Amino acid sequence: MFGLFSKEKSLQKTIEKATNKLAQQPDRWAALEKLRSEGTDEALFGLCKRFGITSMKGVEDEQEKSWVVDVLVEKGAVSLAPLVRYMKSAEQLSFPLRVLAKIADHAKILEIVDQLLAAEPPGYVRMPEKRIDVMKWFAELPEATDDEILPRLTPYLADFDENSRFTAIEGLSHRTAAKIAEPLIDALLRPEEESGRIRRTIVEVLERTKAPLGGRADKVASMLQGPLANDYKVDGGLVKKK
Repeated sequence: MFGLFSKEKSLQKTIEKATNKLAQQPDRWAALEKLRSEGTDEALFGLCKRFGITSMKGVEDEQEKSWVVDVLVEKGAVSLAPLVRYMKSAEQLSFPLRVLAKIADHAKILEIVDQLLAAEPPGYVRMPEKRIDVMKWFAELPEATDDEILPRLTPYLADFDENSRFTAIEGLSHRTAAKIAEPLIDALLRPEEESGRIRRTIVEVLERTKAPLGGRADKVASMLQGPLANDYKVDGGLVKKK
């Protein structure tokens, strides 16, 4: 029992060294290498924790995080459980998502994305970066289909955070025009939407994709006010540039 406790304590000390942003890089490298060699769930979770700190030198920070990505990918499926455990508590996910794309199949990715977004429902949150990372990454995933992306991103068109709403719009902007028209029009007409940036972005997407406005063409036309009215019009059931 004492030996097990001592081993766990030693592992925690190694993790602390690997995630000490004030430490010298050689000391962090040594700790990271040790975690790689141990390869247990807890050690790999400790490696994931390196994503959550930013060391003093930008180049070194990027090197170490990229190295951790490579190690976790090299470990393959055994990295998945500690990676998901880390992502559920992390505030930013750009590096962990790089790993996920390479070690999980598509069905597992959908399952994990759903878990992450379920913990990030639309509404006020102090740190929206997590939902933004997930939406941006998922929208750019080559294998993701319209029918997978739309129901997951559409709720965030009404998110409290403007950058989250913008990310959702951008994520939908490259999908099938007929499918994105309705949710984007809903977002444009939303009474609570006060951001000129958001309205313009939606109008730009509607114009660029030639999304059909259907029976709400007149309502969309009524939203083209001020600078938008100078640049766009509704003609033939579509938003067009003047």
